[in-house]
Amino acid sequence: MSQAGQQRSPDTSVSLVAVEKYFGDVPAIRSLSIEVDSGEFVVLVGPSGCGKTTALRMIAGLEEPTSGEIHIGGHRVDDVEPADRNIAMVFQNYALYPHMSARQNLGFGLKMRKLPREEIDARVRRAAEVLGLAQLLDRRPAQLSGGQRQRVALGRALVREPSVFLFDEPLSNLDARLRVEMRAEIADLHRRLGTTMIFVTHDQVEAMTLGQRIAVLNEGALQQYAAPLRVYQEPANLFVATFIGTPTINTIEGQLATDAGRSVFRASDLTLAFPDAGYTGAAAIGVRPEGLELVNVGASDADLRSTVNRLEPLGNELLVYLDGPGERPWVARVNADSRCTPGELIGIRLDRRRIHLFGGEQQKRLATGTVA
Repeated sequence: MSQAGQQRSPDTSVSLVAVEKYFGDVPAIRSLSIEVDSGEFVVLVGPSGCGKTTALRMIAGLEEPTSGEIHIGGHRVDDVEPADRNIAMVFQNYALYPHMSARQNLGFGLKMRKLPREEIDARVRRAAEVLGLAQLLDRRPAQLSGGQRQRVALGRALVREPSVFLFDEPLSNLDARLRVEMRAEIADLHRRLGTTMIFVTHDQVEAMTLGQRIAVLNEGALQQYAAPLRVYQEPANLFVATFIGTPTINTIEGQLATDAGRSVFRASDLTLAFPDAGYTGAAAIGVRPEGLELVNVGASDADLRSTVNRLEPLGNELLVYLDGPGERPWVARVNADSRCTPGELIGIRLDRRRIHLFGGEQQKRLATGTVA
């Protein structure tokens, strides 16, 4: 077949260009620019009040941006009604009609759009097969489990065959086991459909496991937009480093000075040299729990010393909670067979390759890995 005869996949990309949203004088979104490729799964993540749901609602057309542009499929949609944007949204609460069966809930939106009965039945049947609801179609919401009700809510979006799926914290009302199961189902659904999906959550585990790229927001501003592993290993700033990762990154505040073409960080008894960052002043280092090695308190190569506070066995690994050495407790992720006891004074060796240096405006990451 010639190239001219090949059928092109439809453009289902989403882009926000310098979008801002104010509620009165209060900024909810500050100059947000994000490109979501066709068929990509992107997660907006951040603490409560960071603006992620507001951004999603503007894409859906439920909120009007104060300024900036929103494009879906290459077309500007700022002034397009929500019903005409060819998107489907799944909310935190299931919002199912209690007096209707699962079948009727799935097809209700299509019925309102006056689609032929045969088309409605076909779409409902396909969605039910994809989501494992075929045997539950005649049950009402009260007869379904939480996970089954969430599947019906997903199916109600699926039958619309939209260009873009929007998810607003759809798993937050489920218990831990069901959240894990539904994460897997949503990821599998994306693999099978290849549809553009934008997912909002405050749970960084959901963000890391679902997103092909994640956008980390704080106070309405984009902090970093990259693949999950890159965000974890190369955080753009101290906020991203502390927000992404469980347990959180260990930090110490200190001062950064320039010495012989190097940036030297000093905090109490700790001195570390980094490549020249072109900055001097207040700074901080961060080391993730797996970057700590616990050694004998008298070891000559121990960088720091601390007291073991408590242990948290996780089967294949052990989390060791330490009293400091920073202002906040530290956590080391070590082998499950490691031997230490609460109250024990212990040495800490830092993996030089995994030490992040933060400083300057917005506490940006200045370097990763020491030079000495």
